[in-house]
Amino acid sequence: MVQPFQATKHYQCPGCNTGIAPGTGHVVAVPLEAPDLRRHWHRPCWAMRHRRRPGRA
Repeated sequence: MVQPFQATKHYQCPGCNTGIAPGTGHVVAVPLEAPDLRRHWHRPCWAMRHRRRPGRA
């Protein structure tokens, strides 16, 4: 988890396809086999990821 004071950049959440503003706490998901494919998610989007359609991030 990235704490609000650690979030210094703008990211795009793959869960809702909207921005994560600097200063917003969020989750960073890093695949063990491909760390360069890390993604930054809003916390609620990450919590609900199991409800997403197959084939989406």
